[in-house]
Amino acid sequence: MDAFKMICTIDVRVLQDLDAISHEAAAVFTAASRDCIALKGSFAIALSGGSTPRRFYTLLSSDSYINKINWRCVHFFWADERCVSKEHEDSNFRSAFKAFLSRVPLPAGNIHRIKGEKEPGDAAIEYEDEIRGFFGKMALPVFDFIILGVGEDGHTASLFPDSRALKETDRLAVSVSTDEGNRVTLTLPVLNNANQILFLAAGSSKAEVLYEILEGENRKAYPAGLVKPVRGKITWLIDRRAAGRLKKVNLGVNNFLRNEKNRKIANG
Repeated sequence: MDAFKMICTIDVRVLQDLDAISHEAAAVFTAASRDCIALKGSFAIALSGGSTPRRFYTLLSSDSYINKINWRCVHFFWADERCVSKEHEDSNFRSAFKAFLSRVPLPAGNIHRIKGEKEPGDAAIEYEDEIRGFFGKMALPVFDFIILGVGEDGHTASLFPDSRALKETDRLAVSVSTDEGNRVTLTLPVLNNANQILFLAAGSSKAEVLYEILEGENRKAYPAGLVKPVRGKITWLIDRRAAGRLKKVNLGVNNFLRNEKNRKIANG
C-alpha cells in the first residue's frame, strides 16, 4: 500500500509525578469536551485501562471537575478490553466504572462498552457494529478524544509488537490473543483517525521506550510509535522519571511542541 503523508502536532509535557499527570489530564479532558460540545453538541471518547489513568478518572468525578463537564453529551467507548466479564477485576470497563462512570450524571445509553464476556471474535464484531451505529456509515469513525497508555514493549491499547492486528486496515475492532488471555482492541486506522490522542506514561520503566518512540530512529518498531492521527494532535503527559532519557525535552520548561510535517509512514 502506498505511503501516506501525515501532519501531526505532538505536545510532550513533562510533569513532576503521576498526581500532576492526572490533574493535567483532567484539565485537558475538560477543555476538549467543552470545546467539542460547543462545536457539535457531543463528545466521543475512547478510554484505556491500566493503573496509570485511574487517578485521572477519579478526579473527573471530584468536586473540582464534575460540574465542568456536560455529561449528557459525552459518549464513552474503550480502546481495548480484556475478554472477561464486566465484573471481573481485570475489566477495563469495571475500572472506569468504579473510578468515575458510576459517580457522574451520565445516561446509561452513553456507555458503549466492549462485551468481553462474549467469545472474542463475536465481541469484536459486536463492538464494531456498536461503533458504526453511533458514528454512522462513514468508512472510519472520528473519535474526538482517545486516551492511551504505553507498555514497556511499546504496545498501546491491545496492539502489540509484531501482532497481525497492526496490519489490519478493514476492521474497526479485532480480537487478539496474548499470553495473558484474549482481548479486543481498536485498530490502528481508527486510532489514527481521531481528532486528539492523549498518552499517559509514568515511571522509570517507561524511560527507554519513550526515548525510542519520541526521539529514536526506529519508532515504527513500536505500536505506540505508529499512532499519528492524520489530522489531529497527540499530547503526551509523562512524569520526570519516564522522561529520564529524553534529550529534546527541556525539563525546566515542562513541555515542548514539535510539528512533524510530511512524515511518510508506510502501512505494514
